[in-house]
Formats: sequence, C-alpha cells, structure tokens
Amino acid sequence: MVGSIWLLRLPNLTCRSYHRSTPTLSSMSKAACLATPDEVTSGVKRKAENPPYDIDVKKIKQGRKELRPGFGEDKFDETEYYFEHGLRKVYPYNFTYTTFCKGRWVGHLLLDVFSREFRALSKDAYKRALESGKVTVNSTVVGPDYRLKDNDLLANSIHRHEVPVIGAPIKVIHKCDDLLVIDKPPSIPVHPCGRYRHNSVLFILAKEHDLKSLHTIHRLDRLTSGLLMFGRSLDKARAMESQIKGRQVQKEYLCRVEGNFPDEPITCSEPIEVISHKIGVCGVGKYGKECCTEFRKLSYNGKSSVVLCKPQTGRMHQIRVHLQYLGFPIVNDPLYNDTVFGLGKAKGGLTEKTKEQLIEDMLKAHSIDKWLGPESDFLPDVCGATDSCSNSVKEVHEEETASKSDTDAPSSETSHFPASLRHYIETDKLFNAALENQRYNQQKYVSDEDCSECKRPYKDPRPEDLLLYLHCLRYKGKDWEYETTWPAWAREDWTVD
Repeated sequence: MVGSIWLLRLPNLTCRSYHRSTPTLSSMSKAACLATPDEVTSGVKRKAENPPYDIDVKKIKQGRKELRPGFGEDKFDETEYYFEHGLRKVYPYNFTYTTFCKGRWVGHLLLDVFSREFRALSKDAYKRALESGKVTVNSTVVGPDYRLKDNDLLANSIHRHEVPVIGAPIKVIHKCDDLLVIDKPPSIPVHPCGRYRHNSVLFILAKEHDLKSLHTIHRLDRLTSGLLMFGRSLDKARAMESQIKGRQVQKEYLCRVEGNFPDEPITCSEPIEVISHKIGVCGVGKYGKECCTEFRKLSYNGKSSVVLCKPQTGRMHQIRVHLQYLGFPIVNDPLYNDTVFGLGKAKGGLTEKTKEQLIEDMLKAHSIDKWLGPESDFLPDVCGATDSCSNSVKEVHEEETASKSDTDAPSSETSHFPASLRHYIETDKLFNAALENQRYNQQKYVSDEDCSECKRPYKDPRPEDLLLYLHCLRYKGKDWEYETTWPAWAREDWTVD
C-alpha cells in the first residue's frame, strides 16, 4: 500500500520537543511526527502566495482535521510485524516523505542541499537519485541543478525499511480511563522518528493493544528502558506534565557505571548545553541550562557500580552527561563513554578538543545509522549506493527458511543474547506463544527493484546495540506512584558487563 502524501506540518512540534510542548499521536500530522531536530520551525504560519503547483491547501487542512484524533487506521495497516532472532521486524512498505523548503535552503541547488544536509550518501549517489525522478519539487520532477525557492514542496517516494528492535512485549503497569503506564523495553523509540515508525512504542501499542490517541507525558531515549506514562485524555496529560514541569514529581533511575562510584551521595549541578542540535549531543558548558542530578551508589561488583539517579530537572541526556562529567560514564553508553571526546572522555568537561572538532570526529567515528542523532526522514532512495549488493534481506530469509529445521526451538533464537536482553524476551510465555503466528512469511515480503535497501547486504543489529544500562524505575507524585521491576543488569550479583 502506498502511503498517502501529507503536505503540512504543525508548528512547534518536532521529535525533539522534550519539555516545551505535548506532541501526541492524536494531534501530530505525519510530517510533524517525522520531523528531525534540525527541522524546528519558527512557529509562524507559512503562506504560499500564488503557488506554482496544483495543490488545494484548504482541502488538505480539512482532511487533516477529519482524521483527528489519531493517524487513521490505514497508517497502522501499512505493514505487519514479524519476529526472528529475538527481534521485532517490519516488512518493507511504500511511503512518501514530504517537507517544505527550509529558509536556509532557499537559493541553493537541490543537489548541494542534499549533499550538505544529509550525509549518509555521497554527492554522486544523491545526483543519481535526483536524476531518477524519485524526488519531486511541487509535484514536478526536477534535476539536481534546480535552485530551491521559498515554499517549495519536496516529496520523496521510497520503499521504506525500518530498523529492527528487540522482540519483547510491552508490559502494561497501569491502565485506566485517562492514564496508561508501561515498562518500555530498550531499543524502541517512544514515537515515530528517523528509521522507526511501526517499530515505535506508539505504533506497537496501537497495533497490538488497540491503545490509540495517546498523549505523551514524558520521554525516554530509544535505548533507555523503564517506566513511561501516557495520557489517555488531553486533560490528564496536561495535568501530569504540569506536575513534572513544576518539579512536583520524584523521578528515580537505575544505571550501571564504570568503576567504583563514591560511597557518599553526590549532587551534580553543572549546566548542560547542546553541543550539536543536528547530531543530538550534549555536554556540560557554562552557557548551558541549569540542571541538577542526585546520585547514590547501591552496589559494586568489583568492576562496575549500580547507581540510583534522581534528576531534579529534565534536560536532554542529563543523567548520562552528568555521569560522564563525574568520570563514571554508563558502562555501555555508545555516545558518552567514548574516547572520541578525548582520552579523558570529557571527565570534568570538554577540555581536550573544541566543540567543532568533537562534532567532526563524531561524524567520522560513528555511523548515523546506529545511534548518532536522529537520522533524516528525507533521504532519497539510491540504487547502487553501496559497493556490494549481494545477500539482500529477502535472499537471507530464503536461505534461512530452506535450512531451518522444524525442531528449532524459539528460545534458540535468543541464545546469542546476553542475560540482560533475554530478561525482556523470555519471561512472557503467552507473548512468546503468540509469536509462532508471526514468523517470517516469504509471501509478505515484497521487494522493489529500484530500492537500494533491498539490494544492500543484510545484517541484524548486534545485541550490544539494543541496550543501555539506564532504566527509569519510579515516578512518584503527590497522591500517586508507579514503579517497574528491576532490570537484570541492576542486580547486586551481576557479573557480566
């Protein structure tokens, strides 16, 4: 099914609005939900005077309002899930991204904009994509030398492949008429963004639990697990969010950090600033926003410590950045426990290199496909973008299906997972029994001969790419309190790091 085209985005709603607004599945347009951090709008309503293309903006507005609340059932039916190797996967599907020309793009060549803004592919690869007609401007195929104008509407039709996430159930802790509380598994983003859409908490809850029109109250990073609350009514969501913003809610997180954390409680009040909005990296800096985190060691196993964290504020990556500053980064943090910050890993602040050098080094050292910043939703599909086009996703599945024995046990699919991940997958027998009806079905996998993703070598994410030793344990308000179970890696006798 080809995804329908949405042409407008709501101002001030992006995937990075952590505390300034309450974006919801019911109030966001598709485009707004898929916005990337560098797509923050000015909040001013855009008007297209004498648009050079045949689009009835009023009808689009009316159509969008008719779909509220929710995305519309057709969006949830775009594709289906299947489970293998301990992962939740999505059959590829057709989709169209759209975006208006941003102010900084005006007057620049289309090819130059793609090469500069989206670094995933080479300039030659983008040129081939633009020449293929996959990208249109104002519903018209244009060449790479097209010079962008204000209010230009760019559309990119692709065969969309989503990134696999852990094949674990979403545990419901509390559900009533106006509130939903869940225990989020690691690796699953809260809302659609980047290369995650159906593999997001909001879509999974809608498709598997029939829980739709949810309003986000707070956020967790994709790799972070734990307690997550949604309002089932807008009034409840606003009331809960108001308590959080007013610092009337006690928040507790668990983490496992490198080394022997000090025995005495520590409070870190260093201000945190965004080093790069584009790639989503923060650090302690004198021009940052005020924030405060309390830390207390719970246990030490000879190599690493379990620490209870109580953030008093809600800055982006606050716990991770403060632990990095103190010299006790989270054991498996792929972003802040890295010598790309310098040999000292930014203990005491970023002192070994400039911000500009850090950003440049990060782009060289890490793949944005893995974790570095929310990748853009507006990347053209490029056939032949990689050097090797063997062992496609479909070919790998065909080979596995032919060689798989009827006696293969489902548990063997997670035997390569560490206990910290199996803990999420193997504890729900009813869920695992239901998975038998959602194994890979070759007939449901429809490839596209023009899709570069279909031709690329297929590789599952590594188990270590699915988990961060950071868990939201408890939220407590004036007359309410919700808590999750402890993750396996937080046990006092845990020895596998």
